[in-house]
Amino acid sequence: MLVTKYVITSSESNILPSDIAMKIYGSKYDVTVKETCMGVTINGEEEVIDELVKEIRALDPAGIFIKDRGFPPGDPRRCRGRRGGGARPGFYMIESESKILPMISRALTSEGEIPVLAEKKRPLSPGRLQEIIKEDLS
Repeated sequence: MLVTKYVITSSESNILPSDIAMKIYGSKYDVTVKETCMGVTINGEEEVIDELVKEIRALDPAGIFIKDRGFPPGDPRRCRGRRGGGARPGFYMIESESKILPMISRALTSEGEIPVLAEKKRPLSPGRLQEIIKEDLS
């Protein structure tokens, strides 16, 4: 399945969007890359993108952020050139999010280790819920 992700750098990171783009161009991965003012947009097979994202984040774990994008680069539904110019839908949200990235980067580096998200717990099955209710009523 094809996926598209933003790779956004914090303004305090020593890694520039062009550094990320050059790393991708020099890699073995077959992906589409578009450099932007805040990072790069990458499009390709999900497994390939996941591996590539791991390598990119290793460059600066606290200063590089990944965000899913719903449309590939150049998609006519989002392309400014086909819509008559102006800001791309979603640009202002990414712009506002990027303003807080330096604070998040500092917080991550002050902790010493970047936290790993815990696995999601499975929801309680209806049968188990009924058992709990019966136990509580008796």
